[in-house]
Parts: sequence; C-alpha cells; structure tokens
Amino acid sequence: MSYLQKIKEWSTRHNPKWLVVLRVALGLCLFIKGFEFIQNSTVLEEFVTGSFIGKSAPWLVTIIPWIHLLGGTLIIAGLFTRLAVLIQIPILLGAVFFVNSKRGIFAGESDLLFFLIILILLFFFLVEGGGSLSLDNYRENSLKKENN
Repeated sequence: MSYLQKIKEWSTRHNPKWLVVLRVALGLCLFIKGFEFIQNSTVLEEFVTGSFIGKSAPWLVTIIPWIHLLGGTLIIAGLFTRLAVLIQIPILLGAVFFVNSKRGIFAGESDLLFFLIILILLFFFLVEGGGSLSLDNYRENSLKKENN
C-alpha cells in the first residue's frame, strides 16, 4: 500500500463532520481574500513589489487573486481539495516568509497571524482531504458504484 493510500485510508476513518465547517471557512477566507485583492490591487502590488520575488515576477499581482478565487471555490465545494490546497500553499508560504515577516506579527496592519492560521489549515486539509461531505467523496463513491 502506497503512502498516499495510507493517508487517504486514515483520513476516511478519522474525519468528523465538523471539519466540513472548517474546510468551508478556509475556502471562504481564501475566496474573500482573492476578491479583496481584485477590488484593491494596490495592496497586493505593495505586498509583491516589497518582496524580492516581486521584482522578477510582476505577473503575480494578476494571478494570485484568481488562484485564491478558484482555490477557495474548490475548497468550499470539496472538489479536488488536495490539489486546490497544494496550489494555495506556495502563495501562503510566500505571504508569510517573504512579505509579512518583514513587518512582524504585531505591526498595525499585519496579516501575518491570519496567513499563518490559513497556512496551518492548508497543510491540515492537504493531509485530511475534502472529507465525507464533499464533491470528492461523492465522485469517488459514484466511481465505485460504476465499477461494481
């Protein structure tokens, strides 16, 4: 049995229903943040250009909000949850280590604590998956029924 199959099997046995609320809240946070970045792109522009990555990749200002919107929607629905989370992790790592770590956690307008919580939840759902109340689970069960 592969390592991924073991994780999936453990996740299936140890997945309480209240985690759906946490998954949906995570997806909503990402979706809302993406929407905020679209409405006020200067904030994201300041974040990205203030880091050393932004000088070499100005296209990040355009793509990050759309990744948050799409990823948040997929996480809310529980569709391709692990993939959506995996795509979000590098963005949040960049936000924590390259952008907000310069300001510090106690800076007036710092989002560092928010980004750290979201990053921890992303790692959690990377392992946990969509859960029992997700489109991933529905798709998997319907494929099992077709094969039987």
